[in-house]
Amino acid sequence: MSRRRSLLRRSARFRILWTSRATSYLGESLGLVALLVHLQGAAAAAIAAAMLLFAVDFVPGLFGPLAGAIADRFDLRKVLIGCELTQAAFTAIIAATLPPLPVLLVLVVVRGLAAQIYLPASRSAVPSIVDDSDVEAANSTLGAGTYGMEAAGPLGAAALFTFLGVQGLLVLTSVSFAIAALVLLGLPALEPAVAGPHEGIISATRAGIGFLWSTPTVRVVAIGFFVVVALTGVDDVALVFLAKDALHSSDAAAAALYAGVGIGLAIGYPLLARYASRTSALVLLIVGFAVSSAGNLLTGLAGAVVAALLIQVIRGLGLAALDVGVNTYLQRTVPREVLGRVFGTVYGLVGVAAGASYLLGGVLLSLTDAPTTLVVSGASALLATAITALALRRVTQPS
Repeated sequence: MSRRRSLLRRSARFRILWTSRATSYLGESLGLVALLVHLQGAAAAAIAAAMLLFAVDFVPGLFGPLAGAIADRFDLRKVLIGCELTQAAFTAIIAATLPPLPVLLVLVVVRGLAAQIYLPASRSAVPSIVDDSDVEAANSTLGAGTYGMEAAGPLGAAALFTFLGVQGLLVLTSVSFAIAALVLLGLPALEPAVAGPHEGIISATRAGIGFLWSTPTVRVVAIGFFVVVALTGVDDVALVFLAKDALHSSDAAAAALYAGVGIGLAIGYPLLARYASRTSALVLLIVGFAVSSAGNLLTGLAGAVVAALLIQVIRGLGLAALDVGVNTYLQRTVPREVLGRVFGTVYGLVGVAAGASYLLGGVLLSLTDAPTTLVVSGASALLATAITALALRRVTQPS
Protein backbone atom coordinates (compact mmCIF):
# COMPACT_ATOMS: atom_id res chain seq x y z
CA MET A 1 0.00 0.00 0.00
CA SER A 2 1.34 3.45 -0.88
CA ARG A 3 2.18 5.98 1.77
CA ARG A 4 -0.44 8.30 0.24
CA ARG A 5 -3.27 5.81 0.78
CA SER A 6 -2.13 4.84 4.27
CA LEU A 7 -2.11 8.49 5.34
CA LEU A 8 -5.66 9.01 4.07
CA ARG A 9 -6.77 5.86 5.85
CA ARG A 10 -5.19 6.46 9.22
CA SER A 11 -5.79 10.20 9.67
CA ALA A 12 -9.42 11.32 9.84
CA ARG A 13 -8.47 15.00 10.07
CA PHE A 14 -6.26 14.80 7.03
CA ARG A 15 -9.00 12.93 5.17
CA ILE A 16 -11.44 15.77 5.89
CA LEU A 17 -9.02 18.43 4.65
CA TRP A 18 -8.24 16.36 1.54
CA THR A 19 -11.92 15.77 0.69
CA SER A 20 -12.81 19.43 1.13
CA ARG A 21 -9.93 20.69 -1.00
CA ALA A 22 -10.57 18.13 -3.74
CA THR A 23 -14.24 19.14 -3.96
CA SER A 24 -13.43 22.84 -3.99
CA TYR A 25 -10.72 22.62 -6.63
CA LEU A 26 -12.81 20.41 -8.89
CA GLY A 27 -15.54 23.02 -8.95
CA GLU A 28 -13.06 25.85 -9.42
CA SER A 29 -11.54 24.08 -12.41
CA LEU A 30 -14.97 23.55 -13.98
CA GLY A 31 -15.87 27.20 -13.49
CA LEU A 32 -12.64 28.60 -14.90
CA VAL A 33 -12.88 26.56 -18.09
CA ALA A 34 -16.53 27.58 -18.46
CA LEU A 35 -15.67 31.29 -18.21
CA LEU A 36 -12.71 31.01 -20.58
CA VAL A 37 -14.84 29.31 -23.23
CA HIS A 38 -17.61 31.87 -22.61
CA LEU A 39 -15.19 34.74 -23.26
CA GLN A 40 -13.55 33.08 -26.25
CA GLY A 41 -16.45 34.20 -28.43
CA ALA A 42 -16.34 37.80 -27.20
CA ALA A 43 -14.83 40.76 -29.03
CA ALA A 44 -11.07 40.98 -28.44
CA ALA A 45 -11.29 37.50 -26.95
CA ALA A 46 -7.58 37.16 -26.15
CA ILE A 47 -7.54 40.37 -24.11
CA ALA A 48 -10.82 39.45 -22.39
CA ALA A 49 -9.45 36.04 -21.37
CA ALA A 50 -6.23 37.63 -20.15
CA MET A 51 -8.20 40.17 -18.10
CA LEU A 52 -10.24 37.39 -16.52
CA LEU A 53 -7.15 35.47 -15.46
CA PHE A 54 -5.58 38.74 -14.31
CA ALA A 55 -8.59 39.23 -12.03
CA VAL A 56 -8.36 35.64 -10.79
CA ASP A 57 -4.71 35.80 -9.77
CA PHE A 58 -3.01 39.20 -10.00
CA VAL A 59 -5.25 41.46 -7.93
CA PRO A 60 -5.85 38.92 -5.12
CA GLY A 61 -2.11 38.14 -5.18
CA LEU A 62 -1.37 41.71 -4.14
CA PHE A 63 -3.03 40.87 -0.82
CA GLY A 64 -1.05 37.65 -0.31
CA PRO A 65 1.04 38.84 2.66
CA LEU A 66 -2.08 40.18 4.40
CA ALA A 67 -3.88 36.90 3.69
CA GLY A 68 -1.00 35.06 5.36
CA ALA A 69 -1.28 37.26 8.45
CA ILE A 70 -4.94 36.25 8.74
CA ALA A 71 -3.92 32.58 8.57
CA ASP A 72 -1.42 33.10 11.40
CA ARG A 73 -3.91 34.97 13.59
CA PHE A 74 -7.23 33.09 13.47
CA ASP A 75 -8.56 29.55 13.85
CA LEU A 76 -7.66 27.95 10.52
CA ARG A 77 -10.86 25.89 10.43
CA LYS A 78 -13.02 29.01 10.60
CA VAL A 79 -10.87 30.78 8.02
CA LEU A 80 -11.16 27.89 5.55
CA ILE A 81 -14.94 27.58 5.97
CA GLY A 82 -15.45 31.32 5.55
CA CYS A 83 -13.38 31.33 2.36
CA GLU A 84 -15.37 28.47 0.83
CA LEU A 85 -18.73 30.07 1.62
CA THR A 86 -17.62 33.40 0.16
CA GLN A 87 -16.53 31.72 -3.06
CA ALA A 88 -19.83 29.84 -3.25
CA ALA A 89 -21.86 33.03 -2.90
CA PHE A 90 -20.01 35.07 -5.52
CA THR A 91 -19.89 32.20 -8.00
CA ALA A 92 -23.68 31.86 -7.65
CA ILE A 93 -24.07 35.56 -8.47
CA ILE A 94 -21.92 35.16 -11.59
CA ALA A 95 -23.89 32.09 -12.68
CA ALA A 96 -27.24 33.83 -12.21
CA THR A 97 -26.34 37.00 -14.09
CA LEU A 98 -23.42 36.32 -16.50
CA PRO A 99 -22.75 40.06 -16.25
CA PRO A 100 -20.83 42.29 -18.70
CA LEU A 101 -17.06 41.92 -18.58
CA PRO A 102 -16.33 44.87 -16.19
CA VAL A 103 -18.85 43.62 -13.61
CA LEU A 104 -17.69 40.03 -14.08
CA LEU A 105 -14.12 41.06 -13.35
CA VAL A 106 -15.14 42.79 -10.09
CA LEU A 107 -17.04 39.71 -8.91
CA VAL A 108 -14.12 37.46 -9.83
CA VAL A 109 -11.70 39.70 -7.89
CA VAL A 110 -13.82 39.55 -4.72
CA ARG A 111 -14.09 35.77 -5.04
CA GLY A 112 -10.35 35.63 -5.67
CA LEU A 113 -9.61 37.46 -2.42
CA ALA A 114 -11.31 34.65 -0.52
CA ALA A 115 -9.28 32.10 -2.50
CA GLN A 116 -6.10 34.03 -1.69
CA ILE A 117 -6.78 33.82 2.05
CA TYR A 118 -7.54 30.10 1.65
CA LEU A 119 -4.10 29.35 0.15
CA PRO A 120 -1.83 30.06 3.16
CA ALA A 121 -4.46 28.82 5.61
CA SER A 122 -4.72 25.39 3.96
CA ARG A 123 -0.95 25.01 3.60
CA SER A 124 -0.31 26.14 7.16
CA ALA A 125 -2.82 23.59 8.42
CA VAL A 126 -0.79 20.63 7.17
CA PRO A 127 1.92 20.61 9.91
CA SER A 128 -0.86 20.85 12.51
CA ILE A 129 -2.70 17.84 11.10
CA VAL A 130 0.07 15.33 10.21
CA ASP A 131 3.36 14.23 11.74
CA ASP A 132 6.59 15.70 10.38
CA SER A 133 7.52 12.37 8.79
CA ASP A 134 4.31 12.52 6.73
CA VAL A 135 4.74 16.05 5.36
CA GLU A 136 5.91 14.99 1.87
CA ALA A 137 3.16 12.38 1.62
CA ALA A 138 0.58 14.90 2.84
CA ASN A 139 1.63 17.54 0.31
CA SER A 140 1.64 14.98 -2.51
CA THR A 141 -1.74 13.61 -1.51
CA LEU A 142 -3.28 17.06 -1.19
CA GLY A 143 -1.80 17.95 -4.56
CA ALA A 144 -3.39 14.87 -6.13
CA GLY A 145 -6.74 15.82 -4.64
CA THR A 146 -6.55 19.49 -5.56
CA TYR A 147 -4.43 20.36 -8.57
CA GLY A 148 -4.96 16.82 -9.79
CA MET A 149 -8.59 17.88 -10.19
CA GLU A 150 -7.39 20.08 -13.04
CA ALA A 151 -7.70 16.94 -15.15
CA ALA A 152 -11.20 16.04 -14.01
CA GLY A 153 -12.40 19.65 -14.21
CA PRO A 154 -11.69 20.33 -17.92
CA LEU A 155 -12.67 16.80 -18.92
CA GLY A 156 -15.88 17.18 -16.95
CA ALA A 157 -16.47 20.56 -18.58
CA ALA A 158 -15.99 19.04 -22.03
CA ALA A 159 -18.54 16.33 -21.23
CA LEU A 160 -21.08 18.63 -19.54
CA PHE A 161 -21.06 21.64 -21.90
CA THR A 162 -23.77 20.10 -24.09
CA PHE A 163 -26.10 19.46 -21.15
CA LEU A 164 -25.43 22.35 -18.77
CA GLY A 165 -23.85 25.18 -20.73
CA VAL A 166 -21.76 27.89 -19.11
CA GLN A 167 -24.33 28.87 -16.48
CA GLY A 168 -24.97 25.30 -15.43
CA LEU A 169 -21.27 24.65 -14.96
CA LEU A 170 -20.97 27.77 -12.83
CA VAL A 171 -23.88 26.65 -10.64
CA LEU A 172 -22.09 23.34 -10.19
CA THR A 173 -18.96 25.28 -9.18
CA SER A 174 -20.90 27.22 -6.55
CA VAL A 175 -22.36 24.01 -5.13
CA SER A 176 -18.89 22.47 -4.91
CA PHE A 177 -17.64 25.36 -2.76
CA ALA A 178 -20.64 24.99 -0.43
CA ILE A 179 -20.07 21.23 -0.08
CA ALA A 180 -16.39 21.84 0.67
CA ALA A 181 -17.38 24.18 3.50
CA LEU A 182 -19.76 21.59 4.97
CA VAL A 183 -17.06 18.92 4.92
CA LEU A 184 -14.72 21.17 6.92
CA LEU A 185 -17.21 21.23 9.79
CA GLY A 186 -15.78 17.83 10.69
CA LEU A 187 -12.39 19.32 11.56
CA PRO A 188 -11.63 20.30 15.16
CA ALA A 189 -10.52 23.85 15.89
CA LEU A 190 -7.03 24.59 14.53
CA GLU A 191 -5.70 27.19 16.92
CA PRO A 192 -3.74 30.12 15.48
CA ALA A 193 0.04 29.93 15.50
CA VAL A 194 0.38 33.29 17.22
CA ALA A 195 -1.10 33.07 20.72
CA GLY A 196 -1.72 35.85 23.20
CA PRO A 197 -1.72 39.56 22.36
CA HIS A 198 -1.37 40.31 18.65
CA GLU A 199 0.63 43.02 16.97
CA GLY A 200 -1.17 45.13 14.39
CA ILE A 201 -2.12 43.37 11.19
CA ILE A 202 0.10 45.66 9.12
CA SER A 203 3.06 45.12 11.45
CA ALA A 204 2.48 41.37 11.36
CA THR A 205 2.35 41.44 7.57
CA ARG A 206 5.56 43.46 7.41
CA ALA A 207 7.28 41.00 9.77
CA GLY A 208 6.38 38.07 7.52
CA ILE A 209 7.78 39.82 4.46
CA GLY A 210 10.90 40.71 6.45
CA PHE A 211 11.49 37.08 7.43
CA LEU A 212 11.21 35.95 3.81
CA TRP A 213 13.61 38.60 2.54
CA SER A 214 16.18 38.03 5.29
CA THR A 215 16.34 34.24 4.75
CA PRO A 216 18.54 33.60 1.66
CA THR A 217 17.14 30.26 0.49
CA VAL A 218 13.53 31.31 1.01
CA ARG A 219 14.25 34.55 -0.83
CA VAL A 220 15.77 32.75 -3.82
CA VAL A 221 12.90 30.23 -3.92
CA ALA A 222 10.34 33.04 -3.86
CA ILE A 223 12.05 35.07 -6.59
CA GLY A 224 12.65 32.04 -8.80
CA PHE A 225 9.05 30.91 -8.38
CA PHE A 226 7.83 34.40 -9.29
CA VAL A 227 9.93 34.66 -12.45
CA VAL A 228 9.15 31.18 -13.77
CA VAL A 229 5.41 31.63 -13.26
CA ALA A 230 5.53 35.09 -14.86
CA LEU A 231 7.12 33.53 -17.93
CA THR A 232 5.12 30.30 -18.19
CA GLY A 233 1.65 31.34 -17.00
CA VAL A 234 0.76 32.41 -20.54
CA ASP A 235 -0.34 28.84 -21.25
CA ASP A 236 -3.61 29.43 -19.39
CA VAL A 237 -4.45 32.08 -21.96
CA ALA A 238 -2.80 30.52 -24.99
CA LEU A 239 -4.01 26.90 -24.92
CA VAL A 240 -7.59 27.65 -25.94
CA PHE A 241 -6.30 29.68 -28.92
CA LEU A 242 -3.72 27.02 -29.78
CA ALA A 243 -6.48 24.42 -29.94
CA LYS A 244 -9.12 26.46 -31.76
CA ASP A 245 -7.09 28.79 -34.00
CA ALA A 246 -3.73 27.14 -34.67
CA LEU A 247 -4.89 23.51 -34.55
CA HIS A 248 -8.49 24.16 -35.74
CA SER A 249 -10.21 22.08 -33.06
CA SER A 250 -13.51 22.30 -31.15
CA ASP A 251 -14.54 23.72 -27.77
CA ALA A 252 -14.44 20.22 -26.34
CA ALA A 253 -10.91 19.70 -27.67
CA ALA A 254 -9.83 23.00 -26.11
CA ALA A 255 -11.24 21.94 -22.75
CA ALA A 256 -9.54 18.55 -23.05
CA LEU A 257 -6.20 20.23 -23.81
CA TYR A 258 -6.42 22.07 -20.49
CA ALA A 259 -6.81 18.66 -18.87
CA GLY A 260 -3.30 17.60 -19.92
CA VAL A 261 -1.55 19.29 -17.01
CA GLY A 262 -4.13 17.87 -14.64
CA ILE A 263 -3.51 14.35 -15.92
CA GLY A 264 0.22 14.83 -15.35
CA LEU A 265 -0.47 16.11 -11.85
CA ALA A 266 -2.73 13.15 -11.12
CA ILE A 267 0.08 10.80 -12.15
CA GLY A 268 2.90 12.76 -10.53
CA TYR A 269 1.49 13.27 -7.05
CA PRO A 270 1.02 9.57 -6.19
CA LEU A 271 4.58 8.90 -7.37
CA LEU A 272 5.85 11.75 -5.22
CA ALA A 273 3.87 10.50 -2.23
CA ARG A 274 5.92 7.31 -2.38
CA TYR A 275 9.34 8.61 -3.45
CA ALA A 276 9.60 12.35 -2.62
CA SER A 277 11.06 11.74 0.84
CA ARG A 278 14.17 10.30 -0.87
CA THR A 279 14.87 13.56 -2.71
CA SER A 280 15.76 17.05 -1.49
CA ALA A 281 12.85 19.48 -1.63
CA LEU A 282 15.06 22.00 -3.42
CA VAL A 283 15.99 19.42 -6.08
CA LEU A 284 12.30 18.72 -6.66
CA LEU A 285 11.75 22.44 -7.00
CA ILE A 286 14.39 22.92 -9.71
CA VAL A 287 13.29 19.82 -11.62
CA GLY A 288 9.75 21.15 -11.52
CA PHE A 289 10.83 24.54 -12.87
CA ALA A 290 12.74 22.91 -15.72
CA VAL A 291 10.08 20.40 -16.81
CA SER A 292 7.21 22.88 -16.65
CA SER A 293 9.21 25.44 -18.65
CA ALA A 294 10.23 22.92 -21.32
CA GLY A 295 6.59 21.83 -21.51
CA ASN A 296 5.50 25.28 -22.69
CA LEU A 297 8.24 25.40 -25.32
CA LEU A 298 7.40 21.97 -26.74
CA THR A 299 3.64 22.58 -26.65
CA GLY A 300 4.18 25.58 -28.90
CA LEU A 301 5.99 23.33 -31.38
CA ALA A 302 3.26 20.64 -31.38
CA GLY A 303 1.44 20.09 -34.66
CA ALA A 304 -1.70 18.37 -33.34
CA VAL A 305 -3.95 18.47 -30.28
CA VAL A 306 -2.95 14.93 -29.28
CA ALA A 307 0.75 15.86 -29.29
CA ALA A 308 0.09 19.05 -27.32
CA LEU A 309 -1.99 17.08 -24.82
CA LEU A 310 0.80 14.55 -24.23
CA ILE A 311 3.35 17.33 -23.71
CA GLN A 312 1.02 19.03 -21.24
CA VAL A 313 0.79 15.74 -19.33
CA ILE A 314 4.60 15.75 -18.95
CA ARG A 315 4.46 19.39 -17.94
CA GLY A 316 2.01 18.39 -15.20
CA LEU A 317 4.59 15.97 -13.79
CA GLY A 318 6.98 18.90 -13.43
CA LEU A 319 4.36 21.07 -11.75
CA ALA A 320 3.68 18.30 -9.22
CA ALA A 321 7.39 18.18 -8.32
CA LEU A 322 7.49 21.97 -8.05
CA ASP A 323 4.44 22.09 -5.77
CA VAL A 324 5.64 19.38 -3.38
CA GLY A 325 9.15 20.84 -3.33
CA VAL A 326 8.05 24.37 -2.44
CA ASN A 327 5.48 23.39 0.18
CA THR A 328 7.67 20.81 1.90
CA TYR A 329 10.68 23.10 2.01
CA LEU A 330 8.72 25.98 3.57
CA GLN A 331 6.85 23.76 6.05
CA ARG A 332 10.11 22.21 7.22
CA THR A 333 12.24 25.38 7.48
CA VAL A 334 9.93 28.30 8.33
CA PRO A 335 8.90 28.76 12.00
CA ARG A 336 5.24 27.96 12.61
CA GLU A 337 4.48 31.46 13.93
CA VAL A 338 5.30 33.08 10.56
CA LEU A 339 4.48 30.16 8.25
CA GLY A 340 1.13 31.54 7.12
CA ARG A 341 2.65 34.91 6.26
CA VAL A 342 5.50 33.33 4.33
CA PHE A 343 3.09 31.13 2.40
CA GLY A 344 0.83 34.12 1.82
CA THR A 345 3.71 36.23 0.54
CA VAL A 346 5.17 33.49 -1.70
CA TYR A 347 1.85 32.56 -3.25
CA GLY A 348 0.80 36.20 -3.40
CA LEU A 349 3.90 36.82 -5.52
CA VAL A 350 2.96 33.82 -7.64
CA GLY A 351 -0.52 35.23 -8.13
CA VAL A 352 0.91 38.58 -9.19
CA ALA A 353 3.29 36.80 -11.55
CA ALA A 354 0.46 34.75 -13.03
CA GLY A 355 -1.65 37.85 -13.57
CA ALA A 356 1.23 39.66 -15.23
CA SER A 357 1.85 36.64 -17.47
CA TYR A 358 -1.78 36.60 -18.54
CA LEU A 359 -1.53 40.21 -19.68
CA LEU A 360 1.76 39.42 -21.40
CA GLY A 361 0.13 36.41 -23.02
CA GLY A 362 -2.79 38.48 -24.24
CA VAL A 363 -0.46 41.01 -25.82
CA LEU A 364 1.75 38.35 -27.42
CA LEU A 365 -1.31 36.52 -28.76
CA SER A 366 -2.59 39.74 -30.28
CA LEU A 367 0.79 40.49 -31.90
CA THR A 368 1.79 36.96 -32.92
CA ASP A 369 0.02 33.61 -32.35
CA ALA A 370 -0.36 30.89 -29.73
CA PRO A 371 2.59 28.70 -30.85
CA THR A 372 5.02 31.65 -30.81
CA THR A 373 3.75 32.79 -27.42
CA LEU A 374 4.35 29.36 -25.88
CA VAL A 375 7.81 28.89 -27.40
CA VAL A 376 9.04 32.30 -26.23
CA SER A 377 7.70 31.79 -22.71
CA GLY A 378 9.18 28.30 -22.37
CA ALA A 379 12.64 29.24 -23.58
CA SER A 380 12.79 32.28 -21.29
CA ALA A 381 11.65 30.24 -18.28
CA LEU A 382 14.35 27.62 -18.88
CA LEU A 383 16.96 30.37 -18.64
CA ALA A 384 15.37 31.62 -15.40
CA THR A 385 15.47 28.07 -14.02
CA ALA A 386 19.19 27.79 -14.64
CA ILE A 387 19.82 31.11 -12.89
CA THR A 388 17.70 30.03 -9.89
CA ALA A 389 19.58 26.73 -9.60
CA LEU A 390 22.92 28.55 -9.55
CA ALA A 391 21.67 31.01 -6.94
CA LEU A 392 20.41 28.21 -4.69
CA ARG A 393 23.73 26.40 -4.98
CA ARG A 394 25.55 29.55 -3.91
CA VAL A 395 23.39 30.32 -0.85
CA THR A 396 23.28 26.71 0.37
CA GLN A 397 27.02 26.06 0.15
CA PRO A 398 28.85 26.25 3.51
CA SER A 399 30.76 29.51 3.90
